[in-house]
Amino acid sequence: MARPERTAAVAEIVESFNGSAAAVLTEYRGLTVKELQNLRRSLGENANYAVVKNTLAKIAANEVGISGFDDLLTGPTAIAFIQGDVVAAAKGLRDFAKANPALVIKGGILDGKQLDAAEIAKLADLESREVLLAKVAGAMTATLSQALYVLNALPSQTARLAAALQEKAENDPSVLAGGAGEPAAASAEEVTEAPADAEATEDAPAEA
Repeated sequence: MARPERTAAVAEIVESFNGSAAAVLTEYRGLTVKELQNLRRSLGENANYAVVKNTLAKIAANEVGISGFDDLLTGPTAIAFIQGDVVAAAKGLRDFAKANPALVIKGGILDGKQLDAAEIAKLADLESREVLLAKVAGAMTATLSQALYVLNALPSQTARLAAALQEKAENDPSVLAGGAGEPAAASAEEVTEAPADAEATEDAPAEA
């Protein structure tokens, strides 16, 4: 490869690393061209699956500050540069590898952290973004339904409370008067008895 072509190829891999949320290194030895095409289609918009030369991939990885890839860059190498749902892409690679054992997942990089093949398998076992969003939407719908139930129940509860108060008031008018009837009568008696006490007080010196 001529030097300008080599430089351009490295720059393209560097750009792919920088534009990706994650990257998964694979060995595709034994896969046919048609099978590689099927793999690319299965990944869809989540990842760009690119065949790379090991020497160029090493240079590009070093340029973007990725270390530890040297041991993984052996044999026919292709990298899945993931721009979309990382979990969905990991699932796609895992499922394809199960159906096509010729595809070997070696390791990868996620948010600057190097992952081995086992960690990528664990990543594939997580729930995808779509599933998580569906669960969140379901939880929000359930919460809103409960809130609407409470709000709808309030008018009927208020009506029952008002009816109960009205019935009690009809049976006991003092409920609406705040129970003021009896204290008023007591005050009247006190007023009536007061003059009698006064007269007794005035008569006491006369008798003496």
